[in-house]
Amino acid sequence: MLDSLLVAEKTIVTAKGDGPPVALDGARNRVFLITLDITEIVEQESFELSVYGSADGQTWTTLPLLRFPQVFYVGQTPALLDLTAKPEVRVLRAHWEVNRWGRGSEVPRFGVGVRVREVEKEMLAAHE
Repeated sequence: MLDSLLVAEKTIVTAKGDGPPVALDGARNRVFLITLDITEIVEQESFELSVYGSADGQTWTTLPLLRFPQVFYVGQTPALLDLTAKPEVRVLRAHWEVNRWGRGSEVPRFGVGVRVREVEKEMLAAHE
């Protein structure tokens, strides 16, 4: 059962960037719950998270497999990523964009974490 971090908990982000590659080895199911956790944010800034996939951990999908809505507040945002139709995707990576406007420091600052968990087949069957 895959349960891993695409971005370590409470990572401080001040610029756009990428998380480390996370292999999907050992996942028996191809549906994943990805949870974006914003633990720190100041007013007048936004955070955008996308998840990209790769077959080899080197070449990434041109378009994101999953894009979260823009976030302006502290909290958790869950989303399902269904890769059953994409068996070639064996590695995931988080990518984020940040924006800051208004008064004060021009450098954005966020506390973030992104978890990926394999969804059990029993859970999926119960919701069909």
